[in-house]
Amino acid sequence: MNKKIELQDLGKKDYKETWDYQETLFKSILDLKIKNRREETNLPTPNYFLFVEHPHVYTLGKSGHMENMLLNEAQLAEKGATFYKINRGGDITYHGPGQIVGYPILDLDNFFTDIHKYLRFLEEVIILTLAEYGLKAERSEGETGVWLDVGTPFARKICAMGVRASRWVTMHGFALNVNADLGYFDNIIPCGIEGKAVTSLNVELGQAEVSMEDVRQKIKHHFTTLFEAEFVSLKS
Repeated sequence: MNKKIELQDLGKKDYKETWDYQETLFKSILDLKIKNRREETNLPTPNYFLFVEHPHVYTLGKSGHMENMLLNEAQLAEKGATFYKINRGGDITYHGPGQIVGYPILDLDNFFTDIHKYLRFLEEVIILTLAEYGLKAERSEGETGVWLDVGTPFARKICAMGVRASRWVTMHGFALNVNADLGYFDNIIPCGIEGKAVTSLNVELGQAEVSMEDVRQKIKHHFTTLFEAEFVSLKS
């Protein structure tokens, strides 16, 4: 089993370009797994983790509903945003500046073959990260992602999640609001859940801005600890 994960920080990158790149990495792992089975070889499969920050974009998962998008094409253009129907699970969400997006592209055969456990581990990474800022983040039963004040009228989502998996290979991932412009969430029914608010780390801490790099470092620490993995730099 290969528990090394190649870490790539893509900086600010277009959603479609990043999605295409994810697909390339995803397919390369699947192809190697198929080759190993056909040729009865045991070549180690790689794992990747992409950090990225997207320009304003809305994405609708394969189980989502178009009525949860409240803007038409002209209004999207006015707001400088794009829209894509994509192949992850879940409904509609927003990505944009001030948000840390993480895409683990893992062969779960290297870790554990349990998608439910995988999603709970992703949530736990964020819960532990937010705990370092003094926030008690939680899961909300039946709703993937990470929330604050669950079970109260003030419940609000701080991190959305949606993944795709095939032959135990994952793609897509999580989006944590750090310094996000929450006004963009007003244009959708986030994750198809009505009547619940969305928040951002800087809002919760009462700060104008939180260091994105500090948050990334904390995510990396908790991810490698939970998955018993090691991040390695992009090979030259």
